[in-house]
Amino acid sequence: MKPLLNTVLHRFISTGSLDVTFADGSKAQFKGAQAGPHAGVRFLTQQAERRLLLNPGLGFGEAYMERGLEPQGCSLYDLLNVLMLNAMKPAGHVGEAIAATTRYARRSWIQFNPESRSRKNVAHHYDLDTRLYDLFLDKDRQYSCAYFRTGKETLDEAQEAKKHHIASKLLLDRPGLSVLDIGCGWGGMALTLAKDYGAIVTGITLSTEQLRIARARAQEAGLSDRVRFELLDYRHLRTQYDRIVSVGMFEHVGIGHYVTFFEKVRESLVEGGVALLHSIGRNDGPGTTNPWIDKYIFPGGYSPCLSETFAAIEKAGLWVTDCEILRLHYAKTIAIWRERFAARRDEARAFYDERFCRMFEFYLAAAELSFEVQGHMNFQIQLSREIDAVPFTRDYMFEAESRQSLEKAAI
Repeated sequence: MKPLLNTVLHRFISTGSLDVTFADGSKAQFKGAQAGPHAGVRFLTQQAERRLLLNPGLGFGEAYMERGLEPQGCSLYDLLNVLMLNAMKPAGHVGEAIAATTRYARRSWIQFNPESRSRKNVAHHYDLDTRLYDLFLDKDRQYSCAYFRTGKETLDEAQEAKKHHIASKLLLDRPGLSVLDIGCGWGGMALTLAKDYGAIVTGITLSTEQLRIARARAQEAGLSDRVRFELLDYRHLRTQYDRIVSVGMFEHVGIGHYVTFFEKVRESLVEGGVALLHSIGRNDGPGTTNPWIDKYIFPGGYSPCLSETFAAIEKAGLWVTDCEILRLHYAKTIAIWRERFAARRDEARAFYDERFCRMFEFYLAAAELSFEVQGHMNFQIQLSREIDAVPFTRDYMFEAESRQSLEKAAI
């Protein structure tokens, strides 16, 4: 096994360098032709070596969770940085190239998300112990990309700015507008739109835990008369709204359901209505979800490229009235999450276990690096049924954000 792994790693590492200590104690260094980051890894079992050879996309994370390998002379982030940077050229690792081809052929089934499967997939991640999210999220529990206007904001400031940045694109030009929040999370966006913009908001989710907390938050904030939350699949929507917002939910729809999703958005908008979709995306064309992420973190999830998204929007008969790409905002967001989780890791281990903690820190490091070195980004797409649903220029967005900032500063 070791000679084969040696051969594969010599081909795989084309940028930077990797020091390896094998399970039998022997050592080797693999150095790419291009300068880049350096890291080291120690294999503690031959099974871990086998996993890296045959199916690294899944097996490397599993080996780390099970203590079959450890970073050596570096952090987990440093080790994944070297590996994920070089993984952008999958032909260099024959095992990963074969696995990736197989995954792509099966991606329609992997992302097949009928209602029953969607509920199960959502519960896998979002119905975890609620104390976990308090360890690393902001006070409003925004579990999506923050918006760093200068890069110097705190996490709470950047998440608050994200909500108002999105609100500016919803054209909330008068109180009393009805708003649908698809995938409302713990309710932060819905509560903000009601409290700061006078909207009447309906939030829908498939997570029972998020629903429970969102309803409690609305009650505590005295907003139950303006905000209601329901356990509802978007496919069962029957009401029309002035505005629709969806943040961090589209990644869970599945490629075979994109047209259905956007058709439902169109059906659910009143004449002259506006929708805003915020999602993770990829810049390298159609692909697949990393198998480790699919198995342990977000089953059925997928970050689409713009070409897949726009094709479905076109089929649904919607206008794209604005599109913005947020490139490194999520990398910075997750870097803060990762730091905060590390600082309170012992608390997570107290109500889960060490294997879970290793899984979660692997997830956060890999997610951050997917934005830094693997072409992931966020996009915000504004949609409408009519060509003239929004003003000619984007000035109204900047004016709304400036007005909100002044109002906050005056409080």
